Amino acid sequence: MERIQRPRGTYDVTPADAPRWQALEARIRDVARRFGFGELRTPVIEARELFQRTVGESTDIVQKEMYVLRSHGGSGRELVLRPEGTAAAVRAYLENGLHNGPQPAKLFYIQPMFRHERPQAGRYRQHVQFGVEVFGSAEPTADAEVMALALTLFQELGLEGLEIHLNSIGCPRCRPRYREALLEYYRPRAGALCADCRARLETNPLRLLDCKDPNDQIHKEGAPRTVDYLCDECREHFAALRAALDRLGYSYRLDPGLVRGLDYYTRTVFEIKYGGLGAQDTVCGGGRYDGLIELLGGPPTPGVGFGMGLERLLLTLEASGRGLGEPAPLDAFIAVTGGVDRLRALEIAQELRRRGLSADIDHLARSLKAQLRAASRYPARFAVIIGDEEAARGEATLRDLVAGAEERVPLAALPDELARRLGKQGGGRV
Repeated sequence: MERIQRPRGTYDVTPADAPRWQALEARIRDVARRFGFGELRTPVIEARELFQRTVGESTDIVQKEMYVLRSHGGSGRELVLRPEGTAAAVRAYLENGLHNGPQPAKLFYIQPMFRHERPQAGRYRQHVQFGVEVFGSAEPTADAEVMALALTLFQELGLEGLEIHLNSIGCPRCRPRYREALLEYYRPRAGALCADCRARLETNPLRLLDCKDPNDQIHKEGAPRTVDYLCDECREHFAALRAALDRLGYSYRLDPGLVRGLDYYTRTVFEIKYGGLGAQDTVCGGGRYDGLIELLGGPPTPGVGFGMGLERLLLTLEASGRGLGEPAPLDAFIAVTGGVDRLRALEIAQELRRRGLSADIDHLARSLKAQLRAASRYPARFAVIIGDEEAARGEATLRDLVAGAEERVPLAALPDELARRLGKQGGGRV
């Protein structure tokens, strides 16, 4: 019978891989806490119209990449697997009354996202995203803070050589003038554009700047710059953001061709890039979305945030030679032999676990030699061996599987002795 394999563009996290994820998520939660962000968890499934209304009908996410779920019989609202985090966070912010609480609301999430796109290095159809959102502040200091949070995380993970790419794409007041300049520039070149860009030209010309087709990149170089069409308020906001980044000591590169692939962005857009990943070098991206909450029926509320894929970040850490989260060894493996009741091994292991130590036993009724071989493969730091002679004396042989030394210890003192040797708090009677 043919084995069933995981879907293309997905992956399994095995016990050997899980410590890296756990260590990274713990670091994220610690940094987010220090910046005053609270954790948000939203459903994996959301209403399809949530993303149609916010992300944009002409975006690849809505047109090509969403996984759509239909109810039995074809009736009822269409649901989708969550493709991105910001729209879901806005929905939760409004639905749970967070907009009535203290402002700004500072939220973060570590959640899976789903997009049916071509798998690439560090990009999967199911991927885990760390995102932050600040709802309720239009100040450029909020923009600077979310970038500082990302850069603080990267710095504490030991990453170097990261570069902020920064741009402002204006607001609804100044964007129409820029849109006309783009149309004037691209219409004569329409025949040379890819099929997607020809379709976007009249509906959403700003998306042409986000096209990754190498042939279209040539035209992008000569396209009008968004910063040349900003209104006075957007220009002042952008200047204040740059001043804030300067004050924090963060260097950045002005990137006039940078836009984000979602329709809800206004003013600030940014990406953080790491050069060691080749073409897929963006490890974090975000910006400001001041009209999004109003679009979903809330009061006019500014917002800014970012998202980063944790798979891409782990790949970046590996490329830079930064280790993270090695599997922890087992504290003790309980091995019994001879006529010793195997339930005694289970009893001892359970008592050690209650005292905060990690312990396991043999569940395959193997020989002592095979049990000790299994203990080394875990790996376990100590083997606790109980044979007929040890049992008669109320003792155990405690073998150090690293140093190779062993000695007899009273069973009653075993938790204390193990805790002492491992440098852990513990103790008590077995």
